[in-house]
Amino acid sequence: MRFDVITIFPGMFGAVFEPGVVGRGIERGLIELHAHDLRDHTHDRHRQVDDMPFGGGPGMVIKPEPVFEAVESIRPHNPGPVVLMEPWGEPMDQRLAAELASEPGLIIVCGRYEGIDDRVRTALATREVSIGDYVLSGGEIPAMVLIDAVARLVPGVVGDPESLTQDTFSNESAGWPQFTRPAEYRGLGVPEVLLSGDHARIRQWRRQQAAARHGSQTKELKKS
Repeated sequence: MRFDVITIFPGMFGAVFEPGVVGRGIERGLIELHAHDLRDHTHDRHRQVDDMPFGGGPGMVIKPEPVFEAVESIRPHNPGPVVLMEPWGEPMDQRLAAELASEPGLIIVCGRYEGIDDRVRTALATREVSIGDYVLSGGEIPAMVLIDAVARLVPGVVGDPESLTQDTFSNESAGWPQFTRPAEYRGLGVPEVLLSGDHARIRQWRRQQAAARHGSQTKELKKS
């Protein structure tokens, strides 16, 4: 699967994805990740990608021309949808990650300043995605979250496919407490059932623990 990211800070992405699961997927040729400098698609000596908003107001807006040209230069290599990282977009969750992982690739546009000229949204974008209701400095970190969530679902990227089915949001019965050696540390012990070797009891315990966590989370969401 191919990821193309359009950003004014392309250097951010290599440092994040070089290690870990995604990095290994890149090394093995299962994933391609290309970060493109939006300023490479400007035509003035200042390499300006932003301008003042029509109608007045604070801040600057990313111009349409470099974004259009960047997407057009990538399109011959990546037929996938164009995704804008926007705070009003559809919420990023495991369902959406699985849906996007079925695409041949993604072209991700990272906004900055007061946003992107809306003609990019209406004429280029396939979908808009948000990772949460809070303010960040730009779309780069949200794009990294999306890439990580989607890339690990590409077949072969995660070494043990079984672990994908155990992921917290892939299976509503997952998300139970996990323990490893030593069996006792500073007076804190591992639940006896996990040491019993009785796999039926262990499965039942895990389901009960996961259900309790899920119920607690639902109550908190209702309060908020």
